[in-house]
Amino acid sequence: MKAMIVHNPGPILTHALAFTDLPIPEPRAGEVLIKIAVCGVCRTDLHVAEGDLPPHRSPVVPGHEAVGIVARLGAGAKGLLKEGDRVGVAWLHATCGVCAYCQRGAENLCTTPRFTGYDEHGGYTEYLTAPADFVYPLPASVSSVQLAPLLCAGIIGYRALRRSDVQPGQRLGLYGFGASAHIVIQIARYWGCEVYVATRGDRHRQLATALGAVWVGEANETPPEKLHAAIIFAPAGELVPVALAALDRGGTLALAGIYMTDVPTMNYAAHLFQERNLRSVTANTRQDGRELLQLAAAIPLHTHTEEFPLEQANEALRRLRHDQIQGAAVLRVADG
Repeated sequence: MKAMIVHNPGPILTHALAFTDLPIPEPRAGEVLIKIAVCGVCRTDLHVAEGDLPPHRSPVVPGHEAVGIVARLGAGAKGLLKEGDRVGVAWLHATCGVCAYCQRGAENLCTTPRFTGYDEHGGYTEYLTAPADFVYPLPASVSSVQLAPLLCAGIIGYRALRRSDVQPGQRLGLYGFGASAHIVIQIARYWGCEVYVATRGDRHRQLATALGAVWVGEANETPPEKLHAAIIFAPAGELVPVALAALDRGGTLALAGIYMTDVPTMNYAAHLFQERNLRSVTANTRQDGRELLQLAAAIPLHTHTEEFPLEQANEALRRLRHDQIQGAAVLRVADG
C-alpha cells in the first residue's frame, strides 16, 4: 500500500516524509482494518515530521484525522462495527483503561496512552488498523473531506473551548486562526458569543471576519474589550502573557497545542492576579469526540479545506508551517 512515512525527522523543506510502499496491516483482536479515503493535515503532524515532538516510533506514518471504510474486522470486533461502515480515526489511539485517570473518566490523562500517527501508524496511507472502541462512526450525509478536520482540529478545539470556561453570550478571544480556530468560532457563534481574533496573515483575518468575528487584529494586538475567556492555538509561548493581559477579572486562558515554544517571564499582577486562570489542554476523551460530532450535525459545522494528493503531503505540511492554508489541509488518498 502507498504511504508517506517519516524515517528521520527534520525540516519539512527537505522533504521529511518519504513516499513508500508498506504491507497492508492485519487487524489484531478488537481492531478493525480501515481503507482510508482522506486524512486531514494537523500541525501535530508537522511537529512529528520535524522532530519537535521526540520520536515514539521510527519510522512512522503520520496522520490522525483519517476517514475511511471498515474493510475487515479483527477477532472480537464484531458487533461494534461492520464491514462497509464509514468511520473516523483520531489522535487518541488507545488508553490502558485501568489507571486512576482512566477510571475517573479522564482518559486523556492516561499514563500509558497510544496516539495515532505517533505511537501507531496513522492516516497518510491507504490502510490503517485501530481499536474498534476508539473509532468514530460517521454520518453518511457529510462528505469525507468535510469530516476529516473535525477529528482533531474540531475535537481539540472543542476541548479547548470547554477548558476556557466560556459561557454563552460572553466575549471569547482566539489567538491564531487555523484549522481548529475556524471550527471553534462557529461553535462560539452558535452559543451567542462575541469572538475576537488575533492572528497573523491577511487570509486568516479575512476568514475570521467572514465567520463572524466582531474584531480581528494582529497576533499581539490587544482586543478593544476585556475578554471573559481566550484560547491560544498558535504554538507561540510569547502570546501567553499577551492573552492573559487581555482577560477580564476571573477570565480563563486555555492553551490548545501539544507543543509550544517557551513562555516568557510573566508579571504576577499584570497577568495572573484577580483570579485569572491558565490551563493546558492534553489530548481528548472519546466523549469530547462524540459531543463535537453531535454539534457538527446540529449547527451544522462547515470546514474550509484545501485538498492535496497523498504524495504531496510534504507540500501540504510546508504550506501549513508558513500559515498558507486557508482553514484545513486534507490529503486525498482514495475516492470516497
